[in-house]
Amino acid sequence: MDKIGEVVESSTSQFTAQCYELHQAPPLGSLVKAGAGTVSVYGVVCQVVTASVEPGRRAIARGRDEVDETAVYRENPQLLKLLRTDFTALVVGHRQENRLHHYLSPQPVRLHSFVYVCQAQELQEFSQRLDCLSLLLAAQPAGLGDELVAAFLRQAAQARQDHHNFLVAAGKELVALLNGQMSRLNAILRRMKE
Repeated sequence: MDKIGEVVESSTSQFTAQCYELHQAPPLGSLVKAGAGTVSVYGVVCQVVTASVEPGRRAIARGRDEVDETAVYRENPQLLKLLRTDFTALVVGHRQENRLHHYLSPQPVRLHSFVYVCQAQELQEFSQRLDCLSLLLAAQPAGLGDELVAAFLRQAAQARQDHHNFLVAAGKELVALLNGQMSRLNAILRRMKE
């Protein structure tokens, strides 16, 4: 399992990691794991940002005379040192003493902990229970939670051979969680299939 970055900000409900490679963050909805040893914290990627390494300083346009974006980086190799890609993950569970828990960790993940994208087997194990859906649905700003749920469930389904049965079970779980919110439920169900 290859590490993709390390934690640069942490709380009990979310953590932010800086990627080792520019523009190489995991996709929205990916299950990631941070930490090692006796406690690992699981999160679902909810935001990706590429910006200047200096707070308050914006990148400037450099491609006016270039034919494509790769030429911008080729002609300005310093950009790889002046920009960074960070991603934030909402905490949805943790593993302590080899036991998987589907709720927030009692302590935030440590700063500089390595972050890994969970492979198919670990994603399958984590998504056997869908207790994290209520945490994802509550994500702010409004509407982000619906996108996160759909993205997470699409990825979890792709990691399984029985993806159709998994999506049906997930749909039933969403019906219970979104009782009386039919338009919201239908929008998420449509996104799950795309």
